[in-house]
Amino acid sequence: MKSSPKSGKRAGEGGPSVSKGLLVAGGVVFAAMFAVFVSFTNERAPTTSTASIGGPFQLTAHNGQQVSEQDFLGRPFLVFFGYTHCPDVCHTTLFEMSEVLRALGPQAKIGGLFVTVDPERDSPETLKDYLSNFDPRIIGLTGPRPQLEPMLREYRIYAKRAPGNGGDYAVDHTTVVYLMDKNGSFVKTFNVDRKPNEAARDLEKYL
Repeated sequence: MKSSPKSGKRAGEGGPSVSKGLLVAGGVVFAAMFAVFVSFTNERAPTTSTASIGGPFQLTAHNGQQVSEQDFLGRPFLVFFGYTHCPDVCHTTLFEMSEVLRALGPQAKIGGLFVTVDPERDSPETLKDYLSNFDPRIIGLTGPRPQLEPMLREYRIYAKRAPGNGGDYAVDHTTVVYLMDKNGSFVKTFNVDRKPNEAARDLEKYL
């Protein structure tokens, strides 16, 4: 009658304690290997994801002139993709961009691009009227869809037309602002949603 509890106690002292030790040791090794993996991939992620942002393009400016990336070399510039029928985000972002440019002063050699993701509705004339509300250094770009698509890919822009009736539709799109340097190379994503003077001081480093 007393042998059963004794053998049960032995089993509890022996088997589970060994298994627990092995599990703890294995967990430590796995955690160390995982940390090394995360560190390795994180160090390389920015190079892979940002080095190829930007590239050549040929589109029509809001003044009707044909322009390419070569026309913007020699000065840093901000790039934002959106469309004139955008309900709020595009207007807000362009306003913030304008405030930053104005904080730099009218003599600052810096530009801004507003590239439409809705060329079917955003003609040069439409862009010109829309951009009259913002800093004149912001240039609108549009063009036939086949000319626009390569630039969307170069700047890693997601843009997809949402369901709508006729000409009344929205376009889901990336809302990031890019900062490009004097050579047209990607510097970083630029936060315009802050005090204009603070953002202007940040931009001054690249003039």
